[in-house]
Amino acid sequence: MALYKRVGAKYFFALGNHHDNMDLWDSKYQPWNSVNMGPKKDILAGWEKAARANGMYFGVSIHSAHAWTWYETAQRSDKNGTKAGIPYDGKLTKEDGKGKWWEGYDPQELYAQNHELSVESEKTNKLHSQWAWENGASIPTEEYCQNFFDRTVDMMNKYNPDLVYYDDTSMPLWPVSDAGLKTVAHFYNKSMKDNKGKNEAVVFAKILTEDQKEALVWDVEKGVPDKMQEKPWQTCTCIGTWHYQRSFYDNNRYKSAKTVVHMLVDIISKNGNLLLSVPVRGDGTIDDKEEAILENVAAWMNVNGESVFGTRPWKIFGEGPVAEESNPIRSQGFNEGRHKPYTAQDIRFVTKGNTLYAHVLAWPDNDKVVIKSLSTGNPLYEQEVKSVKLLGSNKEVKYTGTADGLEVELPQDEKPNDISFVLEIN
Repeated sequence: MALYKRVGAKYFFALGNHHDNMDLWDSKYQPWNSVNMGPKKDILAGWEKAARANGMYFGVSIHSAHAWTWYETAQRSDKNGTKAGIPYDGKLTKEDGKGKWWEGYDPQELYAQNHELSVESEKTNKLHSQWAWENGASIPTEEYCQNFFDRTVDMMNKYNPDLVYYDDTSMPLWPVSDAGLKTVAHFYNKSMKDNKGKNEAVVFAKILTEDQKEALVWDVEKGVPDKMQEKPWQTCTCIGTWHYQRSFYDNNRYKSAKTVVHMLVDIISKNGNLLLSVPVRGDGTIDDKEEAILENVAAWMNVNGESVFGTRPWKIFGEGPVAEESNPIRSQGFNEGRHKPYTAQDIRFVTKGNTLYAHVLAWPDNDKVVIKSLSTGNPLYEQEVKSVKLLGSNKEVKYTGTADGLEVELPQDEKPNDISFVLEIN
């Protein structure tokens, strides 16, 4: 956690549960939890304590609403081989556990598969089109929805998170149940009670309407809108994939520090935040390549952090070839990495007070940057430029205002890093 803080993290999310429906806390309403089995430890409690000790806001992500359909494979069986036709474990009962490691536990409290299969559930990809409980998705029972409510509120009351992330379209179980909606009402009302009438709680969800964005923060999974957003929003993505895979380490498939920083800069210029997952191994540690990536981001932040934290979007988010491209998001997001490589013409803007920060995403071959949005007479920036500074350098930066743009001559041999650099304009 101290490493994440040095990298620049201001809030931290721990996984509360995933589509496997197991709670990673001392869960009052889900016996299948990390205290009763597996690591035999309250994982949320550990993360919360570490986050608070490092001065971070604490968040919990909840993904369990979809276990009802995502576990349906457990109802079927192999079609070929020696086990053909022999059912998987989706219909096991509590009695089936006698003499086994899970004796005393009811598999249906985990799998929740005593129900009819969704339409065409044998087509695994079908569950994506049934994500919002449409297109023939099996509809959860009232008991299942009530259990989701009870477990989530139990988590909120035990760990007092500042933020909750739902891996759902608008609300968990919506529109077939209001159980998810009621958890948010509880979360907001609890925050108002704890904070003398002011709501400090934040809830993130996906694929929101404009009305829903009045009450929730829009989360974009593995993607970035190609336009500035009026309301704050968040990208969630990961250095590798959502769960630890050794192949990402072996084949050098992790996002580089440069990719992470470029995403962050593009996101903040559009009024967003970046939630970056660093997949952990089974023993809870991260590997040396992930650690090196984070250290490189931290080194960049040591020089350029003032152009990130506490900044606000400018009148436009940026300029350059990528900014001029259309790159629409797809469903929850999923458009990252689909644009051309960034060049020295790709610039992103943020402001703080009277300062304009220009993030230039590549060092120019001729040591000269032209910022078109600051051309002479441009209504975007009517003030007179009094100074330009290269963050990380003490050398004088020469600049000239022209009809084509603000021309900036970068100090030679002063390249601050291999990721990107920032011009402080006053």
